[in-house]
Amino acid sequence: MMNWTAVPQLADLLDDLACFQQHLAGLATRLGLTLTDYHIDHIALRCHQEDTARRWFDGWKQCARCLKKNDFNGRAIALFALPSPIALGALRIDCVELPWPGQRRYPHEGWEHIEIVLPGPPATLARRALALLSDSALAAPDISVKHSAPAAAGERLPNPTLAVTDGRVTIKFHPYSLRDILSDEATGER
Repeated sequence: MMNWTAVPQLADLLDDLACFQQHLAGLATRLGLTLTDYHIDHIALRCHQEDTARRWFDGWKQCARCLKKNDFNGRAIALFALPSPIALGALRIDCVELPWPGQRRYPHEGWEHIEIVLPGPPATLARRALALLSDSALAAPDISVKHSAPAAAGERLPNPTLAVTDGRVTIKFHPYSLRDILSDEATGER
Protein backbone atom coordinates (compact mmCIF):
# COMPACT_ATOMS: atom_id res chain seq x y z
CA MET A 1 0.00 0.00 0.00
CA MET A 2 1.41 3.40 -0.93
CA ASN A 3 2.11 6.18 1.55
CA TRP A 4 -0.63 8.81 1.71
CA THR A 5 1.89 11.53 0.74
CA ALA A 6 2.23 9.95 -2.72
CA VAL A 7 -1.51 9.81 -3.50
CA PRO A 8 -2.45 12.53 -6.04
CA GLN A 9 -6.01 12.92 -4.67
CA LEU A 10 -4.53 13.90 -1.28
CA ALA A 11 -1.91 16.39 -2.53
CA ASP A 12 -3.86 19.36 -1.16
CA LEU A 13 -3.88 17.72 2.29
CA LEU A 14 -0.12 17.25 2.17
CA ASP A 15 0.23 20.95 1.30
CA ASP A 16 -2.13 21.90 4.15
CA LEU A 17 -0.42 19.82 6.84
CA ALA A 18 2.35 22.27 7.80
CA CYS A 19 -0.14 25.13 8.24
CA PHE A 20 -2.42 22.90 10.33
CA GLN A 21 0.54 21.81 12.46
CA GLN A 22 1.54 25.42 13.09
CA HIS A 23 -2.00 26.48 14.07
CA LEU A 24 -2.47 23.37 16.22
CA ALA A 25 0.80 23.99 18.07
CA GLY A 26 -0.26 27.59 18.68
CA LEU A 27 -3.63 26.59 20.08
CA ALA A 28 -2.11 23.87 22.27
CA THR A 29 0.43 26.35 23.68
CA ARG A 30 -2.29 28.88 24.43
CA LEU A 31 -4.33 26.19 26.18
CA GLY A 32 -1.33 24.99 28.21
CA LEU A 33 -1.40 21.52 26.63
CA THR A 34 1.61 19.42 25.75
CA LEU A 35 0.04 17.24 23.08
CA THR A 36 2.69 14.52 23.36
CA ASP A 37 1.40 13.85 26.90
CA TYR A 38 -1.87 12.47 25.49
CA HIS A 39 -3.13 9.74 23.20
CA ILE A 40 -4.14 11.46 19.97
CA ASP A 41 -6.80 9.13 18.64
CA HIS A 42 -7.28 10.63 15.21
CA ILE A 43 -7.01 13.64 12.98
CA ALA A 44 -10.05 14.97 11.14
CA LEU A 45 -10.79 16.78 7.93
CA ARG A 46 -13.51 19.22 6.96
CA CYS A 47 -14.85 20.06 3.54
CA HIS A 48 -17.90 21.80 2.12
CA GLN A 49 -17.96 20.24 -1.34
CA GLU A 50 -19.17 16.73 -2.17
CA ASP A 51 -16.51 16.48 -4.89
CA THR A 52 -13.77 17.12 -2.35
CA ALA A 53 -15.13 14.45 0.02
CA ARG A 54 -15.34 11.90 -2.82
CA ARG A 55 -11.82 12.74 -4.04
CA TRP A 56 -10.37 12.41 -0.55
CA PHE A 57 -12.29 9.18 0.05
CA ASP A 58 -10.90 7.72 -3.18
CA GLY A 59 -7.42 8.87 -2.17
CA TRP A 60 -7.54 7.40 1.33
CA LYS A 61 -8.80 4.08 -0.05
CA GLN A 62 -5.51 3.79 -1.98
CA CYS A 63 -3.30 4.11 1.10
CA ALA A 64 -5.37 3.16 4.15
CA ARG A 65 -7.94 0.65 5.35
CA CYS A 66 -11.47 1.96 5.68
CA LEU A 67 -12.56 0.97 9.20
CA LYS A 68 -16.10 2.17 8.70
CA LYS A 69 -18.28 4.47 6.65
CA ASN A 70 -21.44 5.39 8.51
CA ASP A 71 -24.20 7.97 8.55
CA PHE A 72 -23.72 10.34 11.48
CA ASN A 73 -26.06 13.24 12.20
CA GLY A 74 -27.33 13.23 8.63
CA ARG A 75 -24.01 12.93 6.80
CA ALA A 76 -21.53 10.21 5.95
CA ILE A 77 -18.29 9.86 7.90
CA ALA A 78 -15.48 7.50 6.89
CA LEU A 79 -12.74 6.35 9.25
CA PHE A 80 -9.40 5.19 7.88
CA ALA A 81 -6.54 3.32 9.57
CA LEU A 82 -3.17 4.19 8.06
CA PRO A 83 -0.37 1.61 7.84
CA SER A 84 2.15 4.43 8.46
CA PRO A 85 1.09 7.26 10.76
CA ILE A 86 0.86 10.88 9.76
CA ALA A 87 3.75 12.83 11.28
CA LEU A 88 2.52 16.02 12.88
CA GLY A 89 5.60 17.36 14.60
CA ALA A 90 6.40 14.86 17.36
CA LEU A 91 2.91 13.37 17.09
CA ARG A 92 2.17 10.21 15.11
CA ILE A 93 -1.47 9.73 14.19
CA ASP A 94 -2.65 6.59 12.42
CA CYS A 95 -6.38 7.26 12.02
CA VAL A 96 -8.16 9.80 9.79
CA GLU A 97 -11.79 10.89 10.06
CA LEU A 98 -13.36 12.11 6.83
CA PRO A 99 -16.83 13.62 7.17
CA TRP A 100 -18.86 14.54 4.12
CA PRO A 101 -20.21 18.09 3.99
CA GLY A 102 -23.06 18.89 6.34
CA GLN A 103 -25.16 21.99 6.96
CA ARG A 104 -22.23 24.03 8.26
CA ARG A 105 -19.94 25.59 5.66
CA TYR A 106 -16.31 25.53 6.76
CA PRO A 107 -14.10 28.41 5.63
CA HIS A 108 -11.23 26.04 4.92
CA GLU A 109 -11.19 22.63 3.28
CA GLY A 110 -8.45 20.54 4.86
CA TRP A 111 -7.26 19.43 8.27
CA GLU A 112 -9.53 20.74 11.04
CA HIS A 113 -9.02 18.99 14.37
CA ILE A 114 -7.40 16.29 16.45
CA GLU A 115 -9.10 14.20 19.12
CA ILE A 116 -7.51 13.34 22.44
CA VAL A 117 -8.67 10.35 24.47
CA LEU A 118 -9.11 11.08 28.19
CA PRO A 119 -10.01 7.70 29.68
CA GLY A 120 -12.50 7.85 32.50
CA PRO A 121 -16.19 8.18 33.18
CA PRO A 122 -18.02 9.81 30.26
CA ALA A 123 -20.09 11.89 32.71
CA THR A 124 -16.97 13.70 33.95
CA LEU A 125 -15.26 14.23 30.58
CA ALA A 126 -15.97 17.97 30.33
CA ARG A 127 -14.78 18.66 33.87
CA ARG A 128 -11.61 16.57 33.41
CA ALA A 129 -10.78 18.17 30.06
CA LEU A 130 -11.41 21.72 31.25
CA ALA A 131 -9.14 21.11 34.25
CA LEU A 132 -6.25 20.58 31.81
CA LEU A 133 -6.71 23.92 30.08
CA SER A 134 -5.42 27.38 30.90
CA ASP A 135 -8.12 29.56 32.46
CA SER A 136 -6.75 32.67 30.75
CA ALA A 137 -6.93 30.99 27.33
CA LEU A 138 -10.49 29.84 27.96
CA ALA A 139 -11.43 33.43 28.78
CA ALA A 140 -9.99 34.78 25.50
CA PRO A 141 -12.66 36.12 23.13
CA ASP A 142 -11.48 34.01 20.18
CA ILE A 143 -11.58 30.70 22.10
CA SER A 144 -14.85 28.82 22.19
CA VAL A 145 -15.75 25.65 24.04
CA LYS A 146 -18.55 23.29 23.12
CA HIS A 147 -19.72 20.20 24.99
CA SER A 148 -21.84 17.69 23.08
CA ALA A 149 -22.80 14.04 23.08
CA PRO A 150 -22.83 12.91 19.43
CA ALA A 151 -23.71 9.32 18.60
CA ALA A 152 -23.68 7.37 15.37
CA ALA A 153 -26.13 4.63 14.51
CA GLY A 154 -25.15 1.48 16.39
CA GLU A 155 -22.92 3.15 18.97
CA ARG A 156 -23.50 1.79 22.47
CA LEU A 157 -20.71 3.51 24.40
CA PRO A 158 -21.51 7.07 25.44
CA ASN A 159 -18.76 9.18 23.91
CA PRO A 160 -19.30 12.85 24.80
CA THR A 161 -17.08 15.50 23.26
CA LEU A 162 -15.50 18.64 24.60
CA ALA A 163 -14.27 20.77 21.70
CA VAL A 164 -12.02 23.81 22.08
CA THR A 165 -11.36 26.00 19.05
CA ASP A 166 -9.78 29.28 18.07
CA GLY A 167 -11.78 29.32 14.83
CA ARG A 168 -8.93 27.89 12.75
CA VAL A 169 -8.23 24.54 14.39
CA THR A 170 -9.91 22.51 17.10
CA ILE A 171 -8.79 20.15 19.84
CA LYS A 172 -11.45 17.68 20.96
CA PHE A 173 -11.55 15.38 23.96
CA HIS A 174 -13.38 12.02 24.23
CA PRO A 175 -13.41 9.27 26.88
CA TYR A 176 -13.05 6.49 24.25
CA SER A 177 -11.02 6.01 21.08
CA LEU A 178 -12.74 5.40 17.76
CA ARG A 179 -11.33 1.88 17.73
CA ASP A 180 -12.91 1.22 21.16
CA ILE A 181 -16.24 2.46 19.83
CA LEU A 182 -15.97 0.28 16.72
CA SER A 183 -14.90 -2.73 18.76
CA ASP A 184 -17.86 -2.29 21.10
CA GLU A 185 -20.21 -2.02 18.11
CA ALA A 186 -18.81 -5.24 16.66
CA THR A 187 -19.17 -7.01 20.02
CA GLY A 188 -22.75 -5.78 20.35
CA GLU A 189 -23.69 -7.07 16.89
CA ARG A 190 -22.87 -10.69 17.75
